[in-house]
Amino acid sequence: MKTAIISGGAGGLGRALSAQLMARGWYVIALDIDISALKSTDSLRAVEVDITDASALETAISDAISTRPSIDLVIYNAGVSHIAPFENSSDQAHRRLFEINYFAAINMARLTLVAVRKSEGTHLAISSVAGFSPLFHRTAYAASKHALEGFFASLRSEEKEHGVDSLIAAPSFVGTNIGCSDPDKDGMLRPGSAADGLDYMSPETAAKVILRGYDKRRKFIPVGRIASVAWWINSLSPRLFQRLMERNIKGK
Repeated sequence: MKTAIISGGAGGLGRALSAQLMARGWYVIALDIDISALKSTDSLRAVEVDITDASALETAISDAISTRPSIDLVIYNAGVSHIAPFENSSDQAHRRLFEINYFAAINMARLTLVAVRKSEGTHLAISSVAGFSPLFHRTAYAASKHALEGFFASLRSEEKEHGVDSLIAAPSFVGTNIGCSDPDKDGMLRPGSAADGLDYMSPETAAKVILRGYDKRRKFIPVGRIASVAWWINSLSPRLFQRLMERNIKGK
């Protein structure tokens, strides 16, 4: 039985990915700061951990590696959103966003590196349209996702000789927390709660697209119609993309 570790495992997309992997016969270790929405079963272990706590994360990953025959897939799904103009966002907010969206994932990759090499497995980073393009009122969020994509795309070249894949999935707007849009004191929002989103897709649909891309070992997986169109337009004409993005997002 293959094993996957998923950070942000209690969120809507994390749960959808877990369910679809378990339906394939996988064992899933779901990490999250709040696992009240999860129930451990014969094929799911829910682990409560703050992934920004390096010591706690190391303990959780070490336990996973020591108790499973292999670690075949690591999905870096944990993250938060942040919507605010740069002039109104604090340095503290930027740093906290990077701790959650970037540094925790990098630490997790370091902790699972050898285990994934042994299984010739896969690192799968869940990024965003904001990871390859600009996005209005999301300077900090876009920066954290650009950094995430840069890391895992570069890791791909290093780990190739070990038979390891490093894939990136970039969803557009996944409706996981619509209606839960009140930011905390640093302006952080739960993912999938933004009121200015376009063409929301369900977590189950997003998970299907992501795992289909995983099956095909696609290096970059745009998730959703908006993500696919954004990728092509931004690749062909960044200026056109920025103009269209501003009209559709800024205009809301």
